[in-house]
Amino acid sequence: MKWPEKVTIKEVGPRDGLQNEKSFISTEDKINWINQLSVSGLKYIEITSFVNPKWIPALADALEVANGIQRVEGVTYAALVPNQKGLERAIEANIDEIAVFMSASETHNQKNINKSIQDTIPILREVVQDSLSAGKTVRGYVSTVFGCPYEDSVDIDSVLWISEALFDMGISELSLGDTIGVANPKQVQKLLEMLLRRFPPGKLAMHFHDTRGTALANILASLEMGITNFDSAVAGLGGCPYAPGASGNLATDDLAYMLDGMDIKTGVDQAKLFLAAKFIQEKLDRLLPSHNLQARLTK
Repeated sequence: MKWPEKVTIKEVGPRDGLQNEKSFISTEDKINWINQLSVSGLKYIEITSFVNPKWIPALADALEVANGIQRVEGVTYAALVPNQKGLERAIEANIDEIAVFMSASETHNQKNINKSIQDTIPILREVVQDSLSAGKTVRGYVSTVFGCPYEDSVDIDSVLWISEALFDMGISELSLGDTIGVANPKQVQKLLEMLLRRFPPGKLAMHFHDTRGTALANILASLEMGITNFDSAVAGLGGCPYAPGASGNLATDDLAYMLDGMDIKTGVDQAKLFLAAKFIQEKLDRLLPSHNLQARLTK
């Protein structure tokens, strides 16, 4: 097997990792944590979400966090934006990259965004166009591409046309989300075979949750298909408020450990990543899912 020489890890812990936490991490601790991640070698950090604080109270301090971090040259600082109001706040916070999102299943989209898929598309189109006009790059997320907590299976055709619609808006990259962690390598390769007929591999990223322990296996399947962009969260944080049963993201520290052992360059300093994982575990005061973190703490 010919593996790629390097892979880009996109850290989503400060947003996707914290959004589902019941205990509020202080603004000061969030800033401290993001600053640790910024010097770990990661080149992309999704730091928060500019959604209505009523829906995601864990990230109610988005503007304060974005304005309080120490930005490191060469690191892209991104944030999730649901609508025009969120975009205004993200631009005020000088976010580098805007992330828009929708679901491949109708019910999850209704639960997550409170709109149908058809009604979501014109809203996102306006956000993307205004983001580009403001000089920002835009990333798109499609959730529930392998399964939905409400509808079970998801039609590949739905994933394909939503992907087409997002790229037509002007996004530069599409992240495909296994929101409830049900995917297996065969499914991953089947979906990617379809998508890669339409889009180059460099335009796609994979976003796996590790609910059933298959996330790293799905990474390997994606690597075999030529994908080199992956989302993950330090210490395995995560979950979706509107996806019952979804567990944490694939742990960045587990992913970096595997890739480094395969001589695939990530640019990430594992020692610094460990300290960032240990820090957030202590702040949350509970064991987090990262295998690498727990193994190193046992040592």
